[in-house]
Amino acid sequence: MSAANRIPGKGRLTPARTARFTFDGQTYSAYEGDTVASALIANGIHLTGRSFKYHRPRGILTAGPEEPNALLDVSRDSARRQPNVRATVQEVFDGMKTGSQNRWPSLSFDIGALNDTFSMFFAAGFYYKTFMWPRAAWHGLYEPFIRRAAGLGVAPTEADPDHYANRYAHCDVMVVGGGAAGLAAALAAAEAGAEVMLVDEQPEVGGAFHHDTGATVNGANGYDWAQETAARLAAMPNVTVLTRTTAFGYYNHNFLGLVERVTDHVAKPGRHAPRERLWQVRAKTVVLATGAIERHMVFANNDRPGILMASAGRTYLNHFGVAVGAKVAVYTAHDAAYEAAFDLKRAGISVPVIVDCRPQPGAGLLNEARALGIEVLSGYSVLDTKGRLRIKAIKVAPNGSRSPRTIEVDALLTSAGWTPSVHLFSQSRGKLKFDAKNQRFLPDVYVQECVSVGACNGTDDLQTLLGEARDAGLAMAQKAGATGGAVTTLEGTNAHPWTGGMIGAADGAGPDDAVKAFIDFQHDVCAKDIRLAVREGMHSIEHIKRFTTNGMASDQGKLSNMHGLAIAAETLGKEIPQVGLTTFRSPYTPVTFGALVSHSRGDFFDPARKTPMHDLEVAHVAAFEDVGNWKRAWYFPKSGEDMHQAVNRECRTVRETAGIFDASTLGKIEVVGPDAAKFLNLMYTNAWDTLKPGRCRYGIMARDDGFVYDDGVVGRIAEDRFHVTTTTGGAPRVLNHMEDYLQTEFPDLKVWLTSTTEQWAVIAVQGPKAREIIEPFVGGIDISNEAFPHMSVAEGTFCGVPTRLFRVSFTGEVGFEINVPADFGASVYEAVWKRAEALGACLYGTETMHVLRAEKGYLIVGQDTDGTLTPDDAGYGWAVSKKKTDFVGIRGLKRPDLVREGRKQLVGLKTRDGKTVLEEGGQIVADPNQPKPMTMLGHVTSSYWSENLGAPIALAVVAGGRARMGQTLYVPLKDKTIAVEVTDTVFFDKEGSRING
Repeated sequence: MSAANRIPGKGRLTPARTARFTFDGQTYSAYEGDTVASALIANGIHLTGRSFKYHRPRGILTAGPEEPNALLDVSRDSARRQPNVRATVQEVFDGMKTGSQNRWPSLSFDIGALNDTFSMFFAAGFYYKTFMWPRAAWHGLYEPFIRRAAGLGVAPTEADPDHYANRYAHCDVMVVGGGAAGLAAALAAAEAGAEVMLVDEQPEVGGAFHHDTGATVNGANGYDWAQETAARLAAMPNVTVLTRTTAFGYYNHNFLGLVERVTDHVAKPGRHAPRERLWQVRAKTVVLATGAIERHMVFANNDRPGILMASAGRTYLNHFGVAVGAKVAVYTAHDAAYEAAFDLKRAGISVPVIVDCRPQPGAGLLNEARALGIEVLSGYSVLDTKGRLRIKAIKVAPNGSRSPRTIEVDALLTSAGWTPSVHLFSQSRGKLKFDAKNQRFLPDVYVQECVSVGACNGTDDLQTLLGEARDAGLAMAQKAGATGGAVTTLEGTNAHPWTGGMIGAADGAGPDDAVKAFIDFQHDVCAKDIRLAVREGMHSIEHIKRFTTNGMASDQGKLSNMHGLAIAAETLGKEIPQVGLTTFRSPYTPVTFGALVSHSRGDFFDPARKTPMHDLEVAHVAAFEDVGNWKRAWYFPKSGEDMHQAVNRECRTVRETAGIFDASTLGKIEVVGPDAAKFLNLMYTNAWDTLKPGRCRYGIMARDDGFVYDDGVVGRIAEDRFHVTTTTGGAPRVLNHMEDYLQTEFPDLKVWLTSTTEQWAVIAVQGPKAREIIEPFVGGIDISNEAFPHMSVAEGTFCGVPTRLFRVSFTGEVGFEINVPADFGASVYEAVWKRAEALGACLYGTETMHVLRAEKGYLIVGQDTDGTLTPDDAGYGWAVSKKKTDFVGIRGLKRPDLVREGRKQLVGLKTRDGKTVLEEGGQIVADPNQPKPMTMLGHVTSSYWSENLGAPIALAVVAGGRARMGQTLYVPLKDKTIAVEVTDTVFFDKEGSRING
């Protein structure tokens, strides 16, 4: 099919480079650089979809990311398919397949259009009232129907074969927007010596210069200047220019989320090229040059295909070389639309009329219109349109009159002025002010180190805009620390200065409830729906938004917000600021799940972390369990052994000889600095300034509320250096906990925190022969009992590699933890095992570790605690310093409820029959015969068979537990009740002599 609407000599695309694509199965031609929207218009197609609620015919409305109507299904093949792609953003590539959505059986004949006929039953808020009764019908009738009807496109069913990339970046100045303001700001900041990132969502920079051919900068055409400036910036070593990149979110501390469309426009992407790249950028300063979004006019049936924004008509003509129609009318409340009429007329396109609802447009514009032979109807409004699948005529009349004149057209361009794009500014938590003269909200109060320039700041004149942006770029660069010299001076001229502007709720959107005058095209929200919401009692704009769905979903109020506010204010008899302003949420435009998820899918969705000894443990036939993200050896069965037999053997061997355990998963944090001891004093309940270098101490960490948060052994390596260990699952949160306090509560302390969990491989050797096993490998450390007692740490060598050797134990036996660089973990483990095996030792896993520590009553945070135990509840009151005046949790621990009698406390349990292993989580009662619901005293936290004791053991939290020693309590199960005796928590070697050798 020929591109009938291409205008010879217009546009910036090259006819020599073409592409073929399909729309609803029909093949069309396009130029390289076309969007789907421009290519469809070039081929005479305006009908692109059906609306969400009423299934009304809808066409292309805009030329940018604010497009609400032309949402298409785009695919390369059956697996590479994406619904709800904006035709105005998606670039055409050869072989692309596109399809319309939300219609059946075809786009031109859609059964769903019956909804439009019965629209009186689907007024705003109908679903809130309709689906409440009968209540029993919700799941069986309403919910399945609503779920099938929801949405526009159909989600793909096949796995996404594309891959996505992720990148982190830092810069001095982030400039969002590549129009005149953004380029001027970026150039000034870059010339000042700052590290600059410039991002723009279009394939090439230029912003409004895509459609505004009359503007000049430094004597050059605006668009040409923009391309030359972008090339100059890209060549500078301190500048990164990203096109096809949308800044979709602006978060705390100048953190911005960007999505770069890397290959969505390429016919045959490289095998290793990502489809999209997520950029996560931390900027010292931010310049927002996000421009403005043109407002449509609100009148009856203003949604017909062929009705577009005036700036869109200019963009399709001046950039893509495409005419939106052969007979194009213009309806406006702003000077900008005259430019579209003039451009079209000069290109040889019939422009029969400009309808201006203002009574007195500018004289210069009227004179130019007359000179071009365009009729101007000042003080007139468009009351209605005609046409089914495309506009055929408009009905116009003087303001206030209902005697219309009909004018035949095949396209209509509208403009009610411009709305500054303040979405990112609002996301940054900035506060807006209302510009009553131009009926728009502008940035006012900044809460982050950013500035808005250009159209998003309400600056319309090009010369003023360039100066404002240049000064802002230089100021932001200097705030970021740049000290460069002079910056380029820019001079710009507009073809015509812009004046005027109103909301556009003209007579055609009058109070007649039968009129469909659309303000939100994406959700079929009309002016009458806003008025109905007010009559229903919705007086806050946030309530009106939810009642009508105006400005929700991907639109986020880009086109509809100001109209909704104006109509609500008019209906309420209030000024617009009194009605309020809805919240602009991220993302600015839709972001694919693929970009956000990136590599975190399939095997990488929840990646398994493996210790350096993992492969050796596999070779020794270890069974593994998942602990957090870690794969940990659970037990090491020999031929014919089940889990219980293997664990029993390992427990006996560790107590009688020795065992080797992989403890590499323990969290490890290096705390360094002159204030390291002072910092740990504040973070832990016990004291650290008295700990000498070369010694270790067990520490309890509490939350603000005083409850146990984590625990671990801390070794003092030097006066200003501590090696802190945490629980396996607690490492990330403990580091975050420490960093949070260091940055927000104790920023004056000179302390640095570094996660070293992955840097150290840890091999624990426990048991009577532990010293004998490791002695031949130790260099530079005297490990005799006298020189290296329990709770010691020293640096030396092990198997000839650097080591931090700890004398600690989680079994109650003589124990050493060998820390070596992770790269040497496997070889050291293998050497230790070879000697240990010869001496009759064994490898043991986490299950044996749990049994052995339970025999000694050692706590596991997260298993024996549940977030409601204080250190004293857990039996570790001795670890809370009585001398310190401050630490995290000290005030919480003083609350009356945390020191009252009767609190749940950690105790031991022995079953009266000496045989039954209790179920972990089993509830504990004093009287098993009491009526239900029973009064629960606590629950079992840990329960095992102890082969060393020949009996079951358990730990539990019980109300007033330590006062119940020797009492008999009960654990009711489904089929029986188990009697238990309350004991202390230590079941094995109560004197603790074995740990000292």
